[in-house]
Amino acid sequence: MYYRRIELKNLSYFLARKIYRDSDSKKNVSVPAVRIAVLGMAIGIAVMIVSTAIVLGFKHTIRDKVIGFGSHAVVRKFTSVMESGQEPIAVSDALLKQLSAAPGVTHTQRYAMIQGLLKTDEDFLGTMFKGVDEHWDSLFIHGNIVDGSIPKFSSTASSNAIVISKLMADKLNLKVGEKVFAYFIGDNNVRTRRFKIAAIYETNLTKYDESIVFCDFYTVQRLNRWETDQASGVELSVRDFDKLDETAQWLIANVNKTKDHYDNTYMSETVKEGNPQIFSWLDLLDLNIWIILALMICVASVTMISGLLIIILERIPMIGILKAIGSRNAMIRHTFIWFGMFITCKGLILGNAIGIAICVIQKYTGIVTLDPQTYYVNEAPVELSLVVILLLNAGVLAISLLILVIPSFLVSHIKPSITMKFGE
Repeated sequence: MYYRRIELKNLSYFLARKIYRDSDSKKNVSVPAVRIAVLGMAIGIAVMIVSTAIVLGFKHTIRDKVIGFGSHAVVRKFTSVMESGQEPIAVSDALLKQLSAAPGVTHTQRYAMIQGLLKTDEDFLGTMFKGVDEHWDSLFIHGNIVDGSIPKFSSTASSNAIVISKLMADKLNLKVGEKVFAYFIGDNNVRTRRFKIAAIYETNLTKYDESIVFCDFYTVQRLNRWETDQASGVELSVRDFDKLDETAQWLIANVNKTKDHYDNTYMSETVKEGNPQIFSWLDLLDLNIWIILALMICVASVTMISGLLIIILERIPMIGILKAIGSRNAMIRHTFIWFGMFITCKGLILGNAIGIAICVIQKYTGIVTLDPQTYYVNEAPVELSLVVILLLNAGVLAISLLILVIPSFLVSHIKPSITMKFGE
């Protein structure tokens, strides 16, 4: 019995391969249906790959830009978190060591903030000065510099150098190397500093490009008249964004509600908590991709079912002969399911080639451009993921196999007694 099952299985595969090879013959009326089925499957999987690559690229690009301005998590004063203020906390070496030991944390850095006003002879602009020191992770800003170079910021001296955005530079008509006055209002007086433009960056994230100016930590600390151990807060970078919640829970348990020696209460906040609108908007993109996947699967399924039905109808005489010599319905159904899987695999191979090629071309040429004022990027970002591509192919293959079972049951309703005259 075991050997008989193997023989029937091999017979189904043999017949399916024979039908598949003959389907390219110009004499067969099923040729257009088969080609449409292959094309439908190829277009479906190509659209799926391109869609997921763009959504992943877009989400990660925007996420990395937000993180680049404020790290994955921040520890600052309780009232500053609740009221969006910039009151200082004590940042000791012990606190930095404790935060560095948090699960997943790879880097910590102090920062200091102060509101100011950049003014030229023709115009002025309100900005937020962010003071950073020699431990600042400038990789993100460095990758978005359009002119000049980032100076070496310090916590012990002032270089009088600043890094501004292209948006600010265009509004104030400033260039690298030029000097600009900055005014800081507080304690019933106005303090003035003269800075030199060291570099200009552009991220197209308007919320930050129109407000953040980078300068020395020492400069902001002196302007705020803080003690040497005071800062606006500490920024933390984590190894894996998907495990950020674990780091957040550790901060809540070990840092939150503790106090410094100035009696200020520490409070932590993740980048998702600090920017809920942006991350909620990015989460909505997941819904779009699921809708696209569902539509493409439906289109591919309809073309596959139609193609297989036409093949079955064309092969009714053959089915009658097989039944007449004793073949069971199950064996014949398996034959056409194998045939459908051949078409599916051909469509998947073609679709993967098309989809991956489109993504590679876009990644290295940026041929599809976007309005940065609306989408925050100059060109459609793509991110190819081997895991996602394999999952898409496995899912489509599994769904196709289930769908192909439906038209194959037509075989059970074909009777040998009336098939001999079919097609005469």
